[in-house]
Amino acid sequence: MSVRRLDPVQPDAFKFSPANLKWARDQMKKYPKGRQASAVIPLLWRAQEQHGGWLPEPALRAVADLLDMAYIRVYEVATFYTMFNLSPVGKYFVQLCGTTPCWLRGANDLKEVCRRVIGEQQQVTEDGLFSWLEVECLGACANAPMVQINKDYYEDLTAESFEQLLADLKAGREVKPGPQNGRQFSCPEGGPTTLMNGAAESKKSSAAKSTRTTKRKPSTARTKSATKRGGK
Repeated sequence: MSVRRLDPVQPDAFKFSPANLKWARDQMKKYPKGRQASAVIPLLWRAQEQHGGWLPEPALRAVADLLDMAYIRVYEVATFYTMFNLSPVGKYFVQLCGTTPCWLRGANDLKEVCRRVIGEQQQVTEDGLFSWLEVECLGACANAPMVQINKDYYEDLTAESFEQLLADLKAGREVKPGPQNGRQFSCPEGGPTTLMNGAAESKKSSAAKSTRTTKRKPSTARTKSATKRGGK
């Protein structure tokens, strides 16, 4: 993993909003007294969300003070986990999977779209809308190639559909997360290929059994025998 450093340009201060501060204290209550440091990751995540998608150094100190932790301990967490962005990101932060399944399915074409439409990695566009980063596997290999934009996955992409997706986001149009080629989740692209007649055969079997039960009548011999016993 490459060295991760804090951004050279930092704000003067960071302060949790009243709502986020209350939320942070509620998270701390989930842990025994003296173990509040266990809440460091969720608090850093909330700080990142409040600060537009990245963690400034003053936010690290604010979290450390709140949890009574040494600053260096919080720095270690923030610089280790790649879920924390240490430099500014765009309003739409594109994380592009470049691992083997996505690479085999066309991730390089998506990278070219990013370079053409957005620019180089970790650079925010002038309008502040986009930035992108190549990342390791995002766990959607069955829908390769794919990207994560903020909290949503966009899967089964082509260079054309990905470029259209970015254009829609830039224009403020509504976009739909998930597969972009029309398939349902991770189902086969051409639709179901097995167990196609299972439900139909089950219905036929049930109907046949019902018909046999309805048509079945007591035999003549059994009827006569029952009549004789009743007569006695």
